Amino acid sequence: MKTRQEAWDLVTEYVQDPGLRRHMLAVAAAMRFYAEMLDEDADYWEIVGLIHDFDWEIHPDLDRHPIKGADILRERGWDEETIRTILSHYTEGTGVRAEKNIDFALMANDEVTGLIVATTLIRPSKNIAEVKLRSIRKKWKNLRFAAGVDREEVEKATGEFSQACFDGQLDLWTHINNVLMAMQEAAGALELDGRLVA
Repeated sequence: MKTRQEAWDLVTEYVQDPGLRRHMLAVAAAMRFYAEMLDEDADYWEIVGLIHDFDWEIHPDLDRHPIKGADILRERGWDEETIRTILSHYTEGTGVRAEKNIDFALMANDEVTGLIVATTLIRPSKNIAEVKLRSIRKKWKNLRFAAGVDREEVEKATGEFSQACFDGQLDLWTHINNVLMAMQEAAGALELDGRLVA
């Protein structure tokens, strides 16, 4: 298995945009949180979260991402199981369906992190420690806020994750709060600890 350092090296080679790096670190934190909850391999889940969008900056459209990214991963010696999971987070384009817990977790954690980051960045402190679930709920209803976050997709992915891993008992707002807590734990890595205040 590749190491987290190898995963991060891949990210820094292909991703220069700080916001995209933050997104992948956020998904990685959420993946680790859920792996620990589900008694899965937390190091591995974190790595998958970290690299899932590594090629978006060079392939910024769904005709190429993540399919072309998979080719790069193969060239770099990444294993087929990791590649399969990454391809499964865009089934419409790749034809690879979510099958395993990790696949459902990746889809459930992907978009929702964007809403949490956006909610943090509009705060004067830019400190995720101060973000409460009620603030995210309020922003959820305003479809112009973080308009790139497809609320329907988040609900669908959360529902599928809930069925696959929690016997249908994980509701949307518990999930979003879990991701928020995971990201709060990773505030330093995400640079959402107040350092972005001008």
